[in-house]
Amino acid sequence: GRAHRHRRARRDRGARLSPADDLLREPLGDFVARVAAPAPAPAAGSCAAVVAALAAALGAMAARASRIEGAERRCRALMDRVSPLAQADAEAYSEVLRASAAERGVALGRASEVPLAVAEAARATSELGTELSAAGDPKLRGEAIAAAILGEAAARVAAVLVEMNLASDPGDARIRRAREHAEAAQHAARRAAEGR
Repeated sequence: GRAHRHRRARRDRGARLSPADDLLREPLGDFVARVAAPAPAPAAGSCAAVVAALAAALGAMAARASRIEGAERRCRALMDRVSPLAQADAEAYSEVLRASAAERGVALGRASEVPLAVAEAARATSELGTELSAAGDPKLRGEAIAAAILGEAAARVAAVLVEMNLASDPGDARIRRAREHAEAAQHAARRAAEGR
């Protein structure tokens, strides 16, 4: 979730996520309900992280029967890396909402690090899904392709959030890096879907 989206109806400064919260330990239905609730977070950034984690999980499923050495381990490492970012993004967004006008730019800059990390992990997941779609078990090719496509979706959402957070400084290198991750993920997903 990001402050730049100006969610007037959802900007409840009293709604906070405590560090003890863990979004991914909730039942899926509860997480979905929290996204739809009036509180400002979790929102798009947390959802992107969850999608990236699911993509990596599908990659791990496909990797178990693949001929790519270390593929399952790499997928699980990506899953472990991106899963905590769902909670981290929700907390970062809450901090932006609590920031004073003078602190807002700094808070947005800090908050941009989370979707940037999501974009990086999602790109890696998409690229690995593409490898698995070509060299894995044909029975699990659908899961590998899904990993690539979901990774792309997460990377693109995360890149948009980075760009929106840093809109006041369009020359920030993090915008370029996020776009590169999204473009690479898009290319990988296309290759997977087209069987290349």
